[in-house]
Amino acid sequence: MASNTVSMPSPVCLIENGSDSQLHVNPLALQILDGIRQPVVAVSVVGMYRTGKSYLMNKLAGQREGFALGSTIQSHTKGIWMWCVPHPTKPDLTLVLLDTEGLGDVEKGDQKNDCWIFALAILLSSTLIYNSKGTIDNNALENLQYVTELTDLIKVKSPGKAKPGQEEEDEEEDTQYVRFFPIFVWAVRDFTLELKIDGRSVSEDQYLEHALSLKKGSNKKVSDYNLPRQCIRNFFPSRRCFVFGTPASPDDMIRLETLQESQLSSSFLATTKHFCDHVFNQSPIKTVQGGHQVTGRMLGILVSTYVETISSGSVPCLENAVVTMAQIENQAAVQEGLSLYQNGMKGALVFPVSMDEISHQHQHWETLALEAFMKRSFKDNDAQHMKVLGEKIAEHYTTLLMENEDISEKVCCALLKDLSTPMAKKLKDGFFAKPGGYELYCVDRDAIVAQYRAKPNKGVKAEEVLDQFLKEKDVESNSVLQADQKLSENEKQIAAERERTALAEQQKRMEEQKRLEMEKTLEDERKSNEKRLRLAEEKMREEMESRRREAERALDSKLREQEELLKKGFQEKASMMQKEIQGLKEESKGNVFTNTILPVLSEGLRTVASIFEYKSMKRMFK
Repeated sequence: MASNTVSMPSPVCLIENGSDSQLHVNPLALQILDGIRQPVVAVSVVGMYRTGKSYLMNKLAGQREGFALGSTIQSHTKGIWMWCVPHPTKPDLTLVLLDTEGLGDVEKGDQKNDCWIFALAILLSSTLIYNSKGTIDNNALENLQYVTELTDLIKVKSPGKAKPGQEEEDEEEDTQYVRFFPIFVWAVRDFTLELKIDGRSVSEDQYLEHALSLKKGSNKKVSDYNLPRQCIRNFFPSRRCFVFGTPASPDDMIRLETLQESQLSSSFLATTKHFCDHVFNQSPIKTVQGGHQVTGRMLGILVSTYVETISSGSVPCLENAVVTMAQIENQAAVQEGLSLYQNGMKGALVFPVSMDEISHQHQHWETLALEAFMKRSFKDNDAQHMKVLGEKIAEHYTTLLMENEDISEKVCCALLKDLSTPMAKKLKDGFFAKPGGYELYCVDRDAIVAQYRAKPNKGVKAEEVLDQFLKEKDVESNSVLQADQKLSENEKQIAAERERTALAEQQKRMEEQKRLEMEKTLEDERKSNEKRLRLAEEKMREEMESRRREAERALDSKLREQEELLKKGFQEKASMMQKEIQGLKEESKGNVFTNTILPVLSEGLRTVASIFEYKSMKRMFK
């Protein structure tokens, strides 16, 4: 499957509810999710069995068929089924629809299983649709009993990080759920009443909020009445309601899947369209703690992590799941960045090349590799994965430098051998063993050097190989010089001094080339360090901004809830929220992260940069 397309003609089972009463993840579904690299909008539906959940999900998929509807009193959906489709209004996103098995199935008779299905629907979605029939009354809310158990089924923070003796922290943790829970949509099916309260017409949302109003009092009956309502108000930051009239006559309802739209109630169709438009336009991208967007691949990691945790008898923890996902994604981001660099350098270079060219390509492809890493990675707070990528790129660059040197040396040696072959034959034949032979020898040798220098694309070993060549020829030239009877002893001494000067000049050329190469390599490392530091700080600021917005959304929700409590006369409950609201205000300003986390992380990144530079110096002076 391509990274920007989805090809699923029909739903597949994502989480199977096995005969062993255990939940199992379908490998095929994970494979499909793994191929989706786009961010996903995950919409799940929960509710009592045989309430028409699957019909709504098929409408969201833009299909008449797909999720099994069934026409009997038996529940058809078992476990959680998944259908990934292109988002109908946002082409850069994928819509993941999750249809859950009906709650309260008498054939199943396993309330704990229902709880886990409900919890998984919340954990995996960015919008949760609760589907019910009739009206939102006390009975309907009692059917939503699972919401009262969420703090036992889902943990926000790892229990191991709680401080001993601070029970208050556990209580405060309950209020953290509003940061991470999905948008809540209540779909009321077969609604036949008028939307009126105390004789006054109200909207669907007002109808829901009225049904969630709390009663005053402290006895058990009032507490039982308030509990599910308070949980919904506490846990879900955004709530919407849609009421659907009866779509067709009772006789036609059993074949709802095959009915033409012309056979359905016009008001039902209008509500369905309004409902679908709302889900398409208002459902956010699935995110995890820190506001990081979830791709299909990452959603698959979450599914596996949560189901494995439940199967082990433990409680899913949002923080632990994010840490696990970050570890997997950051390792993949390292490999993706490294592969991009390696493939880019391989395609861009044909050895031998100059130091300027290999340095230019290195800087270009390293930048792209780091940007690819940054785009995919998250919660790499100590920059450990970036450090690994930097080290691997540096190692590969060193390998390429050595390979370039080896090939350059071979090319230069082969060129000099080819150019000097005629001269070697002359020497063997005694051509230079005559008066004036030294001058003839120098003409031929200087011609070889001139031709060698004129040949382009010799690479970084050009001067070093030439230096070695001329040193080897020094003994040979001295023999020819001493044998030349045309020259006086004084002339021979002058010629020998000239030879030594020429060799010294060539050695200077070679040393200058090496110095420039060393400086270039160190400059490359300095630029790489600056680049890593800049990109990492940008990433940290982005993640901090996401956290700030996360706190801002939670603050907005809590302020609205506090205002509602005060309006209804629950001053004590409203006052109890003040401490948390104050904390959220501080977080929403971003002061906590800017003043504490950023300086520490920046210092850590500079330390990493110093390590890279030290390693480069060692490499250069070996």
